[in-house]
Amino acid sequence: MAEGLQLFAPNRRTQGGSSWLLHGDARCGQPDLLVDAPGFSEANLAVLDQRRAAVGADGGLIVLTSREGHGELRRWQQRLGWRVLVQEQEAYLLPGVERLEPFGEGCEPAPDVRLLWTPGPTPGACVLHVQRPGLDGLFCGRLLVPLEPGVLAPLRTARTFHWLRQLASVERLRAWLPQGSPAWIATGAGLGALRGEPLVREGSACLQRLSLVC
Repeated sequence: MAEGLQLFAPNRRTQGGSSWLLHGDARCGQPDLLVDAPGFSEANLAVLDQRRAAVGADGGLIVLTSREGHGELRRWQQRLGWRVLVQEQEAYLLPGVERLEPFGEGCEPAPDVRLLWTPGPTPGACVLHVQRPGLDGLFCGRLLVPLEPGVLAPLRTARTFHWLRQLASVERLRAWLPQGSPAWIATGAGLGALRGEPLVREGSACLQRLSLVC
């Protein structure tokens, strides 16, 4: 696992999806990043209450990579007080959530943190790229899902919003990322097929190997 990165247990409220927490550094203007909503459990409360105490209400961001990751977002936002970033196509699903900040094609909410809209799995799916000294990772939401150890790919399911857009989003993602990046990829899908290794290493090579033929 990358330094400062935590994985939460699979969340039944998000179809067994994966949520991640990446610790920031307030001295460098880097917020904590909570990627998708974990289950609202005692164990997760202990972890996130500790981070809330360390960084405060303005030291963290909650990033939702798709509607599949919303889960108990409202309860987490009330507990943590952190800003919530969501692509504008899915902001309507969260009426009344405080500090909700919709974005369009993409945004850069903090130093070395970029979001890109990648519709396909859902209308407002997005990915999050973090690149700073010693760390280069991509949180791909459910744009890419595990197929086997070390392998992620787009997968058409009964819940897929638009398959051709999903393939186009993967191609756009490859062009958007810096050459040779990312070093690793964290998916928001269930991780069973990865057989115990939560991150896909050599993320850039994994992306370049993908065949995007319909």
